Amino acid sequence: MTAYIIRRLLLIIPTLLGIMVINFFIIQTAPGGPVERTISQLEGTLRSSTARFGGGVQSDTIQNSSITVSTSETTNSKYRGAQGLPPYIIKEIEQMYHFDQPIYTRFFQMLGSYLVFDFGSSFYRDQSVISLILEKMPVSISLGLWTTLLVYLISIPLGIAKAVRDGTAFDVWTSGVIILGYAIPSFLFAVLLIVLFAGGSFFDWFPLKGLTSENWSELGVFDKITDYLWHITLPVLAMLIGGFAGLTMLTKNSFLDEINKQYVMTARAKGLTEWRVLYGHVFRNAMLIVIAGFPSAFIGILFTGSLLIEMVFSLDGLGLLGYEATINRDYPIMFGSLYMFTLLGLLLNLIGDLMYILIDPRIDFEKREN
Repeated sequence: MTAYIIRRLLLIIPTLLGIMVINFFIIQTAPGGPVERTISQLEGTLRSSTARFGGGVQSDTIQNSSITVSTSETTNSKYRGAQGLPPYIIKEIEQMYHFDQPIYTRFFQMLGSYLVFDFGSSFYRDQSVISLILEKMPVSISLGLWTTLLVYLISIPLGIAKAVRDGTAFDVWTSGVIILGYAIPSFLFAVLLIVLFAGGSFFDWFPLKGLTSENWSELGVFDKITDYLWHITLPVLAMLIGGFAGLTMLTKNSFLDEINKQYVMTARAKGLTEWRVLYGHVFRNAMLIVIAGFPSAFIGILFTGSLLIEMVFSLDGLGLLGYEATINRDYPIMFGSLYMFTLLGLLLNLIGDLMYILIDPRIDFEKREN
């Protein structure tokens, strides 16, 4: 097992490198980068000043992003919209974002910094990338952890009940509820919850924004817990509605597959109770794929499922941070987040494989590879 873990850890290196290479070169060569964004801001300021003084500005200077712009000297540029800026200004902007260097040089410099978890600072926020991620992470972890736990707590018992009652009225109407929940987008359900329970048109039972109240630090321990649960109820419910459908059907199908096997018939022929057959024999085998997938399910909900929910409920988490970084072309946040979350996802995939062995010791990945 030790050799298998070492091989998997070594495999993370080329996988992570490949993901970073592909994303870096695609994003860096896409139009609308930070240089173009800054040029657009300067051009907007320049046009505003020109209009203010009736077009008579010939040598005025404009200060923006620590760059002094003189309108007395202009040139053509490879950047769209930069025709009104002098060449030395374009050069200063490129140096500020390190775009004066070849793309491969920027990549290897970034990779060298990332090896020691130095992700630099945001282009547009006066804060380091790692501090921003750590600041936003509690919100996303809260949503992801509670949603994943509730999904499993609901899906596993419901899937087992559907398998045992396969083809009955209970199985039919619960399948209808699951299909309906799966068909409704989580953000649409979030809007519905706000309308119903957050002061929309009916009840005003839950807060509309934030993870805690403004006076949370002044509350006692019990009141802090209550306030936190009060704020997180609607966001978690919105993410939960579509999350349990796939896992419920996976649990049901896994149980049905095991129930029809010979060892189950043998256990029943020996006179074992149905409870002993289901939870003493079937459960471990049927739950292997379900429980072992917990790390992957958590990472998926944590980093991909909460973006729209964070926006609807005004929760300042990782999803909203990544969205704003993408819109603003804030490359340090984009690539730093990608590196951290890809590495975390690869490690959780390894943990998921190890959980197979904990659940069923008969599995041996080393023998399977030989």
